[in-house]
Amino acid sequence: MKAIVYKKFGTTDVLQMVEQVKPTINSNQVLVKVKAFSINPMDWKIRKGEMKLMSGSKFPKHTGADFAGIVEEVGSGVSHLKMGDAVFGVVKNLMKEGASAEYVAVTSSLVWKKPSNTTFEQAASIPVVGTAALAALEKMGNITAQTAILINGATGGFGIYLLQLLKQQQANVTAVTSTKGMKYAKNLGANTVIDYTKENVLSRKDSYDIVVDLSGKMSYKNAKGIMKSKSLFLNVTPQPIEIPTSLFKNLFTSKKHVVVLSSPSTKQTETLVKAVNNGLQIEVNKVFPFSQFKEAYQYAEKGGYIGKVVIEVNS
Repeated sequence: MKAIVYKKFGTTDVLQMVEQVKPTINSNQVLVKVKAFSINPMDWKIRKGEMKLMSGSKFPKHTGADFAGIVEEVGSGVSHLKMGDAVFGVVKNLMKEGASAEYVAVTSSLVWKKPSNTTFEQAASIPVVGTAALAALEKMGNITAQTAILINGATGGFGIYLLQLLKQQQANVTAVTSTKGMKYAKNLGANTVIDYTKENVLSRKDSYDIVVDLSGKMSYKNAKGIMKSKSLFLNVTPQPIEIPTSLFKNLFTSKKHVVVLSSPSTKQTETLVKAVNNGLQIEVNKVFPFSQFKEAYQYAEKGGYIGKVVIEVNS
């Protein structure tokens, strides 16, 4: 089978498509013929060597975490799935068993039946960012209509989920996005929308109870200037060193730096599927064929688009 790997840290130039042996499954796994997988910021952060404390430097590495496809083989200990089921899921370790392949062998607890009202491309866009949005919402605590929340990078895959979930909480949300994302953010429930190409949100006189940076470009240090005296900064793309240091520094300030870590679970996924069935929007910005994987990652890393970037496999 074909799979995408890289044998050293670097730009998209280090990505290569190779032939690998089709995986075999254990009793608690299923073999999925991948139809689509989505791209997440963690993919390129690891590939560029920005997460070495977590990833290590052993090669080759795979990429891609969430996928959708068709169950081709079922382990003897699996009862909730069968051959032919349309499913979506997430691999346990994207560096060892990435979703960027024609087939993946995955523990059945990390695979769920695809909502019937979604495409494979949409379903592959659910697990990572959807779970992260739920985790961020939980970290926010008690939200009311008076809670002023800023979302920086509001119309990427993560932001689209978070905006819709916050709308259900009736929060007062300011969304920072590109010119083409402004109308979309407003339609998803943002009270105020700021075009980052025309205005620097850090220069505004407004202050917020919660600041969420989804772009990876607004540091906690910079965000403190627009945070209320008692507030939260949610960091969803932390450097490994920030996990322990933020806990220590939070002892000495009321402007808390909160690291958001998440991994898909059955409970969270059931919540997301229910939300999707009730109308939660999943926006796929662009779908690339498997053969154009480098172009897909280049496009995803540039940012500035609405929704998720997906690569189609076994079309």
